[in-house]
Amino acid sequence: MEATAAPPPSLRPRRPLSVSPAPATRPGPKPRPWGLAASRRASAVRCELPRRPDPRPLRASAIVEDGGDAGGVGRRKRLAVFVSGGGSNFRAIHEAALAGEVRGDVVALVTDKPGCGGAEYARSNGIPVVVFPKSKSAPEGVSVPELLHALREHEVDFVLLAGYLKLIPAELVREYPRSILNIHPSLLPAFGGKGYYGLKVHKAVVASGARYSGPTVHFVDEHYDTGKTLAQRVVPVFADDTPELLAARVLHEEHQVYVEAVAALCEDRIVWREDGVPLIKSRLNPDVYL
Repeated sequence: MEATAAPPPSLRPRRPLSVSPAPATRPGPKPRPWGLAASRRASAVRCELPRRPDPRPLRASAIVEDGGDAGGVGRRKRLAVFVSGGGSNFRAIHEAALAGEVRGDVVALVTDKPGCGGAEYARSNGIPVVVFPKSKSAPEGVSVPELLHALREHEVDFVLLAGYLKLIPAELVREYPRSILNIHPSLLPAFGGKGYYGLKVHKAVVASGARYSGPTVHFVDEHYDTGKTLAQRVVPVFADDTPELLAARVLHEEHQVYVEAVAALCEDRIVWREDGVPLIKSRLNPDVYL
């Protein structure tokens, strides 16, 4: 789920995050005291361990390959994206696919709001729109069996939730095991679950006094925001932040981390440890996990 705030004009380069991060500070030779007079800069980092000088591969018995094509060779994957609003993450993924950054194509757009910005963008780009579920405001909506039939007709490989506010039916989860991703605007499991979406998430983060937030890409199960985490970005929360300012910084990171996760999914670079945790293989070095 996503906010609609515009990204800030100035962005700070990302840096690796320590396993036990120090309190959030702005870049510079000395920590800057928090205060209202401070200049704002986008600040986000990858949520990953520092690389070892000589990375070692995981034990063969500790991972289960999901496709096994770490080099990305093979046909382009076919993607269905679910949205309920403006669909800025959907647009980021579609544009990345057109630019060749993602080895996949968006072949269907599913929405519960046929008049939303995401649906209009899909129609303007020749992407078929499926309305789901049927409701008083959307009587043209399809049933669960009809939705599954439509996805099969479009030969969909992966389902991507990008600000879709409805709970995914269990039949869809069973139809696409380990093949449905969602993005959430907080560091799950914090500030997740039913009712936590959009600006509500950022209001809760600021009110809690949390020092860090950021987006999470995770696999989808039958519940809200409880699937296994695939990727995260860490965004510091400043003492003078507002929900709107935090939302803008987090949204910018959403567009980047979701595209990177989808690119890994389409290139079969996601592996599963024996304990059920998904990891992303580096495109440049298959012995490094992001």
